[in-house]
Amino acid sequence: MAKLTLSLIAPPGNERIQALMDGTIQPEGVELITTKSIGAVTFWRQLRFQEFDVAAMSITSFTIAKTRGLDIDLVAIPVFPSGRFMQTELSYHVDSGIKEPKDLVGKRIGIQEYQQTASVWVRGILEHDFGVSQYKVHWHMERDEELSHGGATGFTPPKGISFQRVPRDKSLASMLVNNEIDVASVHKAFDEVPNVVDKSTRVRGREGDWSKVRPLFPDPIVEGARFFKKHGYIPANNIYVIRGELYRKHPWIAFNLYDAFMKAKDWAREHLREMIPNGLIFGRRYLAMTREIVGDDPFPYGVKANRKMLETLIEYTYEQGLIPQKPKIEDLFVPNTWDL
Repeated sequence: MAKLTLSLIAPPGNERIQALMDGTIQPEGVELITTKSIGAVTFWRQLRFQEFDVAAMSITSFTIAKTRGLDIDLVAIPVFPSGRFMQTELSYHVDSGIKEPKDLVGKRIGIQEYQQTASVWVRGILEHDFGVSQYKVHWHMERDEELSHGGATGFTPPKGISFQRVPRDKSLASMLVNNEIDVASVHKAFDEVPNVVDKSTRVRGREGDWSKVRPLFPDPIVEGARFFKKHGYIPANNIYVIRGELYRKHPWIAFNLYDAFMKAKDWAREHLREMIPNGLIFGRRYLAMTREIVGDDPFPYGVKANRKMLETLIEYTYEQGLIPQKPKIEDLFVPNTWDL
């Protein structure tokens, strides 16, 4: 029998799916034609047009689409290859008077997009771990509607929050360095102020005294270890979705794709040491330290291993006014993956 040819779009640079993207691992009965695209553009394209058979997807934007009954025909499999401690990416301007997370009350916080999964995690963690209510800060959103998740799902700011949009001639980076906002996720500025970006993330205003921008968590490893010890997971931000029409016609592809994603992740884990660049002198020590903190498989797949994480994210999404009711976890994934 001829293989079913499917298109797959995913963000670049993730070793847990690389073996699937380059054909080292192939799903049973499927030939993949792959496209690489950054997350924001990938999600926007799939939410608005469903133009790929399989795609990476924002967990919260998918949850919003499902719970609001939007005409977006996608189904999901419980694959979570992307996750990080999002709160450790926040930086602040020293003139804001901020010394620690609790000082964010009353401050101006810049985010790329209000409904993106990373922002939901940041707000939830700030509120539940550090006592900073989402209603007691001022949110500034950068991403334009043209290339935003919210532009595809009809986003409107939830009631009761202080919300503004970043002017089109500015960016989170330029506003933070010029002290027009107090906090933002511009951690990359500490390595190199970027000069080439995609249209979905504006970086203007390289000028400014970057020495006045500091990380909210001076040691992200310490904060990440604290979070993992308390909660037991690394917050995920992506899942993978399949076009609903395709799944209904070929329901077997869901499990076969899940199995291939698992094999690709296992392949990456087995070869991770040899992937470390020679120039990263202490890379193997860092890998050993990482495994000491989060274990050998910090990105588990399946519903069972991620139930606590998913329940928390659904709770945060609901309490932040982005969904009208809390769905069951099983409502988000195809039935033949519920027991995985």
